[in-house]
Amino acid sequence: MAQKIPTTVVTGFLGAGKTTLIRHMLQNAQGKRIALIINEFGDLGVDGDILKGCGDETCTEDDIMELSNGCICCTVADDFIPTIKSLLERENKPDHIVIETSGLALPQPLIRAFNWPEISTKVTVDGVITVIDGKAVTEGRFAHNVEAVDSQRKLDENLDHETPLSELYEDQISCADMIIINKSDLLTDQEASNLTTNLKNSSRDGVQVVKSTNGALPIDILLGKQIAAENDMKSRHEIHHHHEHDENGDHIHHQHDHDDFESFVFNCGEIDDAKSFISKISETINKHDILRLKGFIAVKNKPMRMTVQAVGPRIDTYFDQPFGSDLRLTKFVVIGQSGLDQMAIKKALSE
Repeated sequence: MAQKIPTTVVTGFLGAGKTTLIRHMLQNAQGKRIALIINEFGDLGVDGDILKGCGDETCTEDDIMELSNGCICCTVADDFIPTIKSLLERENKPDHIVIETSGLALPQPLIRAFNWPEISTKVTVDGVITVIDGKAVTEGRFAHNVEAVDSQRKLDENLDHETPLSELYEDQISCADMIIINKSDLLTDQEASNLTTNLKNSSRDGVQVVKSTNGALPIDILLGKQIAAENDMKSRHEIHHHHEHDENGDHIHHQHDHDDFESFVFNCGEIDDAKSFISKISETINKHDILRLKGFIAVKNKPMRMTVQAVGPRIDTYFDQPFGSDLRLTKFVVIGQSGLDQMAIKKALSE
């Protein structure tokens, strides 16, 4: 029997730094061919675009697959299993699979899916990595921008669990094999020490807790754990029960009010002054209470596109890859509560 392909599951709330961690992983893959499964949200597949090209030969665009139908733990049969099977049917199979879940995903249902007969003899869960925003957790908020997480929840029509962030956080911690305290540079030594101790006390025995800044960790630490988590569900059980079932054992799908939040895509041409445009974005976010903004900026006379990610008032930017043959367009998705003045926002950003 062929050796099972190891799979690493990366979980954590919106804005914790999952995409940044994976980006660094791809750029330092040491020749290992990695396939990505990304549980994307919104109208624009920004996370996928951010990661495409990061690994060059180790992770080509064909190796990146996006699941945009909702929280992966709620769409296992319809979305996840067919995607895994399509990867396994390839002639040139990956050395390793990495799954970036949405911030709202419960890890346990996804891990259990690796026991499905169609895939159980071909893939295994190498390990579960939970990424946390160290500063936010220290302040008792779990996520940097709780409103943005709630926005993500409302936009997912397939989500069938309404879980308080504190409980979802506990379940992500209980399932982890490694917990990464990201943004540790924003913590004092005492805060980092206290948080590390608390996480070790609240997680399973043997779980590693490590600190990072911008997800910069060696790939040998992240991959190759050989834990086979799908065979160890008893110790990583859900602390809270989230899915309701009817008398036949089928999921009861709840109706959610998705009209409380909205999103739209903004497009324009090249930007002459990137610094001025970022300031304009910041002013617009504050004026219109935008919860989340992410995408790309085409800066005039710059061969590479600038990635922009904003969670609330915090904005991160960096140049990630050349445009190549793609059109030099500035585009990003804007997410906020219902009633966003889209015309005013587009006008402010276009001036």
